[in-house]
Amino acid sequence: MNTPAVPIDRAALPALFAPRADDSHKGSFGTVGVVGGGPGMTGAALLAARAALKTGAGKVLVGFVQETLPLPCDPLQPELMLRDFRSLLEEDWGVTAWVAGCGIGTGALPANALSELFVLRRHAPLVLDADGLNLLARGEIRPTWGAGPVVLTPHPAEAARLLGVGTDAIQRDRPAAARQLAQRFQAWVVLKGAGTVVCAPDGGLHINTTGNPGLATAGTGDVLAGMLGGLIAQKLPLDQAVLGAIWLHGAAADALVAQGVGPIGLTAGELADAARALRNQG
Repeated sequence: MNTPAVPIDRAALPALFAPRADDSHKGSFGTVGVVGGGPGMTGAALLAARAALKTGAGKVLVGFVQETLPLPCDPLQPELMLRDFRSLLEEDWGVTAWVAGCGIGTGALPANALSELFVLRRHAPLVLDADGLNLLARGEIRPTWGAGPVVLTPHPAEAARLLGVGTDAIQRDRPAAARQLAQRFQAWVVLKGAGTVVCAPDGGLHINTTGNPGLATAGTGDVLAGMLGGLIAQKLPLDQAVLGAIWLHGAAADALVAQGVGPIGLTAGELADAARALRNQG
């Protein structure tokens, strides 16, 4: 018998707010590798990477899925290390969590990049988002990602494509859709939307109660993917990393609205700073 979804409880996320040791260094908090940002969508990969950095990852590298590097550095966040995807994948940078798909596109080059990542990720956890999910739904990539945790982050239309049904069917029973996807892919599934539903590979369900309509704007999904990768890279217990990122993403939007920033006109790029403030407030 399927158990009902349990609300994500801030009190059940102690690792999200744990203080850092005095002798910490950048290697203490993991390395995130972001693979995405195809032509015209460079910003999606940067949003994810900035969110990973401001969520606390020690180092963040971005591998753009373009024939040439679109920019030499991120002028807003020069701490990010920018590469083309081939150099990111072919060298061992010690990545402890991957985020893939943000703005990646759906052509042959993105499909090849993701297929290579699945082979080369060295069992590091993987967050697969956006067009990565559409390529999976179309059969242009296969779930041959091997061992190591995987987190899929579909919105309702992407979930519908993955299951071969209409979006209305997903929305009629969101917990059932999340559970079906988790079972099919043996992955964590984050079914985004009002009341985001999270399903673990074992079928355990949670529902998020933070967030508001300010999140209904371009780029917020990229930020969430980066936050997931950032927390997972820091080696928080996996359930706290996944649930914590979902809770924190919504709570950041709530904090911004409480300050008068949104919901109308709230932008994705504002979320990471608000999430950082919440983690540091404890």
